[in-house]
Amino acid sequence: MSSATPLQAGAAPVLLVGVDFGLPHFDGELEELGLLAQTAGMQPVARITCKRKAPDAALFIGSGKADEIRALAQMHGAVEVLFDQSLSPAQQRNLERHIELPVNDRTLLILEIFAQRARSHEGKLQVELAKLQYVSTRLVRRWSHLERQTGGIGARGGPGEKQIELDRRMIGDAIKRTRERLVKVKRQRSTQRRQRERRDTFNISLVGYTNAGKSTLFNALVKARAYAADQLFATLDTTTRQLYLADAGRSVSLSDTVGFIRDLPHGLVDAFQATLQEAIDADLLLHVVDASNADFPEQMAQVERVLQEIGAADIPQILVFNKLDALTEERRPSDLQDQYEVAGHLLSRLFVSARSGEGLDNLRHALSSRLLDTHLDMTPGDAVELPDAMP
Repeated sequence: MSSATPLQAGAAPVLLVGVDFGLPHFDGELEELGLLAQTAGMQPVARITCKRKAPDAALFIGSGKADEIRALAQMHGAVEVLFDQSLSPAQQRNLERHIELPVNDRTLLILEIFAQRARSHEGKLQVELAKLQYVSTRLVRRWSHLERQTGGIGARGGPGEKQIELDRRMIGDAIKRTRERLVKVKRQRSTQRRQRERRDTFNISLVGYTNAGKSTLFNALVKARAYAADQLFATLDTTTRQLYLADAGRSVSLSDTVGFIRDLPHGLVDAFQATLQEAIDADLLLHVVDASNADFPEQMAQVERVLQEIGAADIPQILVFNKLDALTEERRPSDLQDQYEVAGHLLSRLFVSARSGEGLDNLRHALSSRLLDTHLDMTPGDAVELPDAMP
């Protein structure tokens, strides 16, 4: 299957490729990959999908489909090919030789977006580490200029081995230095958390799939001006503010964390451990869900997987189904607060619109109730008792 879209001025034309291996989360329209490409400043001009039982060891998709991709890219003037799945270094190199265009995968695309969006010193360090780890496995790619290294007395050296080893050492040293700098940042964050703990601060973290509206909700609750936009990964750096809850008569600490996404590169999960630590150390998670997205169950499952991976799966949650204003009248719920099953457990769910403010009073009520009930030993499967909706 293939399709084409018109090119926007100033954007690099790219061809999107998706391979269906029978997995439930396969994006047949390549919608999310297209949004990622646009976020990175590219413009998809054509899309192609195919089915396979297993990846081809050499070309991932097989030579016949690679020929088809090359022809489609030439037809639409694409300057790069983007795969929705992760490619091995050898597959990436072989595809580039076969298609005669740069070939990259979803992992590098996410890394590039993170590199563009990171603003804080910590965020930049984390992206740098993740990119270094990714590049270190890709030294087999575009190194034809190393194949004619000259040795002493006119003798030719090997096909670039010495230069590649030098590059590996340089990258290894850079990874080591970056990790050491991140350790210092983690210590500083740990000190800040201990200070909050000494002040007996109740910590709440916003988590959710990217573009679920976490930053917009954060701004609406604490009257902050954190960057928020209708795009993937609009904000990467953790922002923490104090939220005063009138019903409880005290303030809580509210943190906005980086959004999760399907197939989040493991290097980013590791590198962003310091940022995600805010979620790990939270007393309560607000799992923000884009209620207007038809794929929200799969997005929720992806968030739960990452929470499991970073050790935050056992923290109590309240589900916040955002973008109520984007729902049609037929899809609009009759009750703005109910319960929803997640992994066999019933969790409290509230429908809100961070943009219009609808349902935010109910959310503040729920947070106050949870804060006042901190003496209860709750598990993720326990439902948070919610008071009646405010008039």
